[in-house]
Amino acid sequence: MAIHIALLRGINVGGKNKIKMAELREALATSGFARVQTYIQSGNILFESDQEEPELARQIEQVIENSFGLSIRVIIRSAAELEHIAANCPFTEAQVAQAKASCEGECLYVSMMLEAPKPDKLSKLEAFDAGADQWALTGRDLYLLFAESVRNSKLAVQVDKLSPPTTVRNWNTVNKLVSLVREMEGQA
Repeated sequence: MAIHIALLRGINVGGKNKIKMAELREALATSGFARVQTYIQSGNILFESDQEEPELARQIEQVIENSFGLSIRVIIRSAAELEHIAANCPFTEAQVAQAKASCEGECLYVSMMLEAPKPDKLSKLEAFDAGADQWALTGRDLYLLFAESVRNSKLAVQVDKLSPPTTVRNWNTVNKLVSLVREMEGQA
């Protein structure tokens, strides 16, 4: 069985789409997912399965709909894909340090999309003036480096238009998920 990471879009944000992680773990385990664990309340789920990504996303979306009455989009990454994301940040250490020095809160994020953006959508993003914010696309993952704040960034608004559905995680969460994957691999 392979380790997968399910990233839920828009749960437990601003009091909306509330799901308790313990209840979600139980619902997924009851539905046949193996070694289910979650990380923080924003909907990061690690589990094992032999199924393919589209089927896994559909099944998890169905479990959430049936158990919690919520229609939530799910983005799946394999353990190898997540490790690749973490190991291949396109920004230099100097660029990240400069952003950290000026940013309010976290500065480095990854927007994970269901599929790579279409050329017409990508050309709109390329033409967009992101100011001091930076981005770099690798397949269906968009790295984002914010100079001031993700909350006030016009780039962040553009990302949602690029290839919906998408879900964004900060760099600390990406690295913690990689660490949890490695722990799961060590227990196999």
